[in-house]
Amino acid sequence: MDDLDHRSLGTRLDLWHIQEDAPGMVFWHPRGNTLYRVLEDYIRRKMRRLGYAEVRTPQLLPRELWARSGHWAKFGAQMFNFADGERAMALKPMSCPCHVQIFNRGLRSWRDLPLRYAEFGACHRNEPSGSLHGLMRTRGFEQDDAHVFCREEDVPGEVARFVALLSEVYADFGFPEPRVFLSTRPLARAGSDELWDWAEGTLGGAARQCGLSYQVQPGEGAFYGPKLEFALCDRLGRSWQCGTVQLDSVLPSRLDASYVGPNGDRATPVMIHHAVFGSIGRFIAMLLEHHAGALPFWLSPDQVAVAPLSQNHSDYAAKVHDVLEAEGVRSVLFASAETLSRRIVAAHDASIPVVTVVGQREAEQGTVSLRERTGAVSVLPLNEAVIALRRRAQSGQISD
Repeated sequence: MDDLDHRSLGTRLDLWHIQEDAPGMVFWHPRGNTLYRVLEDYIRRKMRRLGYAEVRTPQLLPRELWARSGHWAKFGAQMFNFADGERAMALKPMSCPCHVQIFNRGLRSWRDLPLRYAEFGACHRNEPSGSLHGLMRTRGFEQDDAHVFCREEDVPGEVARFVALLSEVYADFGFPEPRVFLSTRPLARAGSDELWDWAEGTLGGAARQCGLSYQVQPGEGAFYGPKLEFALCDRLGRSWQCGTVQLDSVLPSRLDASYVGPNGDRATPVMIHHAVFGSIGRFIAMLLEHHAGALPFWLSPDQVAVAPLSQNHSDYAAKVHDVLEAEGVRSVLFASAETLSRRIVAAHDASIPVVTVVGQREAEQGTVSLRERTGAVSVLPLNEAVIALRRRAQSGQISD
């Protein structure tokens, strides 16, 4: 296995593991879970700013719901299902029918639309064992699922909102502009040709209004509608399909979603599905390989390693560590009995961006010596160092 493969990096950086008796299921270690939460909190802030309300839906649902939505006919072989007494149940492979259930609670008016829901949806799919590949293909994963319920005339604006978000996010993570594909009607699909003509024309037109140039992928759409797919290119030139936005006029009708229109009649909303990361675990795998394990400061699970010169300087090192943590900088104390050189090597092996070594002089002067991953060294008063590191930690931008 290549040392820069995300599976090797996951082991070396102590982020996660998968074991033989739980194939395709990820055990996130403390450092990996920290990285996971950084990504989750990052996209949560973005979605909230754009007017999405976060929801949480069940993992286990009646199989009849999946039959009504059409997912059972399409994905039933990949769903974990079993009987609960006399009722057949299944673990959800995606969250969209669940969001329709929330929409259906209460009387909706056209004035309520667009209505936007977001969820870190835990999903399970019974993928063939031969297709499992680290974090890239698993049986249990979370998606940054989002669904917009809107009117037909709202679609171009909602697609533009998503495209702007996606471009901003991918730039923050250091990726170039993605390649875009328009996936059109598959052979096995729901809905009339007239409906598909409208959906493909509307989604393609919305993409062009956003200035996107796309390649058509005939037959690769979802069974309920066409989709735009966004493929990221990593530093090795490899392409990874990541974000999607899908236009759906089928599921809302099948699951009895409706709202009261301006004329007082019931109407069926259009449903827009989208995700920026897709599988969060898969996105982490992409990030690890793209950055060769050396994640930028704001993403690193541990941002600063504090190493006392010797055991005599542990009190000041502990103070530096506590101050950094209090100010939102993820700090780890390397104060073991091993030699300083070994502790510094351990910090570098963990790809911690900044190492600060503190000794008698630093303790007396109230300073810290910051050693960057690049080799640059700076000496700053502790309060100035904290301010600078806090800004980097909160930036959410690629700056190092």
